[in-house]
Amino acid sequence: MPLTKNAQVTAVSAAIGLALALVAVAAAGPWESGQRTAERVAARPKATHSSAGTPRGTAEASPAPLAADVLAPATGSPTVPAPTRAGLAETLVPIVKASSGLGKVFTAAVVDAATGRLVYGLGAGTGAVPASTTKIATATAALSLLGPDHTFTTTVVAATGARRITLVGGGDPTLTARAEAGGGYDAASLRELADDTARALLQKGWTRVALGYDASLYKGSALHSIGHNDNLAPVTALMADEGRLDSTSYKGPAGRSWDPARSAAATFAELLETRGITVTGEVSSRKASGALLAEVQSPPLSELVERMLTNSDNDIAEALARQSAVAAGKRASFYGGAAAIEGALEGLGLDVTGARFNDGSGLDKLDRVTAGQLAGLLSLAGSTSHPELRSIITGLPVAAFSGSLSTRFVSDTGRAGAGLVRAKTGTLTGVNALAGTVVDADGRLLTFAFLTSGTTDPTAAAAALDRLAAAVSQCGCQ
Repeated sequence: MPLTKNAQVTAVSAAIGLALALVAVAAAGPWESGQRTAERVAARPKATHSSAGTPRGTAEASPAPLAADVLAPATGSPTVPAPTRAGLAETLVPIVKASSGLGKVFTAAVVDAATGRLVYGLGAGTGAVPASTTKIATATAALSLLGPDHTFTTTVVAATGARRITLVGGGDPTLTARAEAGGGYDAASLRELADDTARALLQKGWTRVALGYDASLYKGSALHSIGHNDNLAPVTALMADEGRLDSTSYKGPAGRSWDPARSAAATFAELLETRGITVTGEVSSRKASGALLAEVQSPPLSELVERMLTNSDNDIAEALARQSAVAAGKRASFYGGAAAIEGALEGLGLDVTGARFNDGSGLDKLDRVTAGQLAGLLSLAGSTSHPELRSIITGLPVAAFSGSLSTRFVSDTGRAGAGLVRAKTGTLTGVNALAGTVVDADGRLLTFAFLTSGTTDPTAAAAALDRLAAAVSQCGCQ
């Protein structure tokens, strides 16, 4: 049925939605931090991700509950009937026709999560520009190839017979040189790596060393096709704080270093100096060799995926694409990452006809994904047969509440979906997208993807997509 225009009903719906979001997010983890991440940090002594293997300060801590109790029945209520194609069309088609904000090209798919069946489609098999909804595919590939518990390690090695050490990047996009990671996130610390390195050097009697850095894990051009840009640092296996030049910035656009690996190594040299180690000569790039001195590990991949999806983090996305390439035995470049993503989706049984990947972030306008593929991936991520993909669901922003949806679903046309819709946004010039999950009025879990291009008013386009998702949340559509 169409969305009600009764303001009281809409307000009540929004209030209930936000209440549901509060309950869900409290169990799944806090908002603005990749859902679960910050709650884990707040509930335990500060972890250090040191070379000792087990994070220091966590021995007595009990693990925070995961999101399984909230999201496990990922199929909603399979005992209630799924919406029909005719019912959904009756609700959605008038909105599409009345929405002037939608661009020249609009495609859509709504999938019943319990069965994986397409229950509404409009050009659902046609490739469209996905923008940042590409990150759903990137997350799927990384989680399926590496596993949710995988971590990325940054190491320091000492050359044999020479007082020379090398900082080796393992591709951790969240490594921080700050005293505290921004936004309440947990992260491997370059300061702690310097602590452990200085301690190991002093035990060897070394107080003066030459320092090099090795970022050779990734291959090919570090610059995205969009060039040097505030939305993405040059992609390198060694960086601190995503190469951000603003010491207070931890998400969104910001000035970036032209050479994040060298910048990270220079910062590491400064940290060693304050710990009693003199760094001699110029910090330079070189291939690492020698014995391990110290290491730090990133948070698990599941937490990186949540952070990436909640905040639409391009740096994490490109790192996960290249790490997927490494795991798939491909060259860790933009091309290799794109090939690894496509291969991983095929490996999960997804028909990739119409899809084309050029990056992991969705910044490339030549990327193509179909609405049906995005909705299908989300259905897969919510299924009990693929628990390794769970963090894709828990990482989706909550409408009007968290991440890139914190200011969405607040107008009259979208407010009914507040707290009920969880979705990844996508925005480029002339392109808007929204893909996520929603429980309909009958309690049935649905996944959806709405993609539009050729838009001229991004605010109007976003409002139209919000209205469509909100309509699905209010619809039994039998």
